[in-house]
Amino acid sequence: MTDASLATSGAPARKGKSLVVPDARTKRRNAAETRFKAYGVAAIGAGIFFLVVLLSAILINGVGAFQQTFIQVPVYLDPAKLDKSGNRDPEEMKKVSTFGYSPLIQDALFAEVQAQGVDTPLDSAKAMKEMISASAAAQVRDVVLADPDLVGETVDFQILASSRVDGYLKGRVQRADVARDKNINVEHLDLTDALREKGIVARRFNMDFITGADASESRAEQAGLGVSILGSLFMMLVVLLLSLPIGVAASIYLEEFAKKNRFTDIIEVNISNLAAVPSIVFGILGLAVFIQFMHLPQSAPLVGGLVLTLMTLPTIIISTRASLASVPPSIRSAALGVGASKMQSVFHHVLPLAMPGILTGTILGLAQALGETAPLLLIGMVGYIATNYPDGVASGFLDPNSAMPAQIYEWAKRADPAYYERAWGGIIILLVFLMVMNIIAILLRRRFERRW
Repeated sequence: MTDASLATSGAPARKGKSLVVPDARTKRRNAAETRFKAYGVAAIGAGIFFLVVLLSAILINGVGAFQQTFIQVPVYLDPAKLDKSGNRDPEEMKKVSTFGYSPLIQDALFAEVQAQGVDTPLDSAKAMKEMISASAAAQVRDVVLADPDLVGETVDFQILASSRVDGYLKGRVQRADVARDKNINVEHLDLTDALREKGIVARRFNMDFITGADASESRAEQAGLGVSILGSLFMMLVVLLLSLPIGVAASIYLEEFAKKNRFTDIIEVNISNLAAVPSIVFGILGLAVFIQFMHLPQSAPLVGGLVLTLMTLPTIIISTRASLASVPPSIRSAALGVGASKMQSVFHHVLPLAMPGILTGTILGLAQALGETAPLLLIGMVGYIATNYPDGVASGFLDPNSAMPAQIYEWAKRADPAYYERAWGGIIILLVFLMVMNIIAILLRRRFERRW
């Protein structure tokens, strides 16, 4: 036993101090730590709460877009009106416009109401036309032109109901509001209820909302997102084919080959600054360079893809450089030590190990580009109604089209409440795409990630 230990053991303990019982200072520290944990739990709870509120609002407002109201009626395809020559020649029958089909549909609905014995003050076929979508005539016409032999027969059709009838069944249109509505009245709503009980009017899943095209202001019930989804696909192909090789090549050069000097410092600072530039600035740049200077077609997915490529490149370069920098220097040293060149060490050893991070950053960059709207506003994608699918690959890149975010924006500013519902439905589809892309990024990282 040393003198120090003897002195310590013989010294009297300070009064009121114990290693077992915490003092006031320790209690204050423990209380502060408890409060901090409570703040963290409260922050997480608030975040989850607002996320649930957001998702609930999206689902409540948008799920109705995936259902649509249809009217089942047997339509007599009168040869005297649809094929006066009797040749059943589609080219001759194309001369009959939708105005020739509308009376047939109205007469069919009126006859069905009478056959079902429904009591209604609407005493003519013309008085019931407000219940039928303006697109119903085009729907029947397309079927007849596809099979001219149907002329002269009575064919059952599931025709679209008008947006007001659809809104009434979904609770979007109230009886109190009908008095101020010029497109429908209370008698139409009473007839809708009666036909619904008979099974003639019914709601079912609306696949055309996912695969269909946009429609005019007066045919909200026909509008779909399919053409816009295809436009987004062509834009993402342009972004992927340009941003991935350019971004990866620039990152490899800056991280592995470029000398550290003032010039590369300026490049790195500008890349970081470009990543923080508002996306609408890239839209102005695309308008000035690609449309006004290079005279590329306005509203084309090619131009949208080029603009989004400029916006995505900084994100891909930054994430790729971070992935390359995360590879241990020992990998490079070992490759050089066995006789590999600098390029071989990078492409044969460093790049494969950094590939999970590169793919993750690329997919996240594409997901960010997929949801951008501001650049597309300036190149005209919101001024074009995407009503037709492109004829081929070339037209898919060069013909005017829209994109999912631009289409959602366009629907949100239209007057008909049915378009507002479709805007929420479009948000659901867009979120599904973004979620799938993020899940793919996570799976790629977990599948190929290596730990040292």
